[in-house]
Amino acid sequence: MIRNPSEQLEAYLDGQGLKSTRQRDEILRIFLDAGHHVSADELYRLARKSMPGIGYATVYRTLRLFTEAGIAHERHFDDGLTRYEPHAKDTHHDHLICLRCGTIIEFENEQIEKLQSDVARRHRFAVQNHKLELYGLCESCQPKKRKS
Repeated sequence: MIRNPSEQLEAYLDGQGLKSTRQRDEILRIFLDAGHHVSADELYRLARKSMPGIGYATVYRTLRLFTEAGIAHERHFDDGLTRYEPHAKDTHHDHLICLRCGTIIEFENEQIEKLQSDVARRHRFAVQNHKLELYGLCESCQPKKRKS
């Protein structure tokens, strides 16, 4: 059983007849350490700090490998950017997305999950996957209320 993303990547690369490289390992470390949804551009900028000579294409291809290996999920929010987040096994979360600053807040709510299951069951619908994205303004971007 594969226990961590590094082992998962190595197993995937072996299965594809590809080699593990220092660059791929470093990009994986940076991706996992980012702690938020990253675009290929953002990951490229982060990677250049420790690997100044790395190319954008290398970072992009590596992100594609992470997605194919099940290490990352591609996320498409309404701003046109593709972002990537680490795949969390056996957990599901949803997103609050700020339309002004782009902040993405992850949340889990058992009541929402139960309601979705109940709706699907009532309609005899077999859910394969789902996502919930709520768009609005984060606390920082909301107009400040004046104190009377």
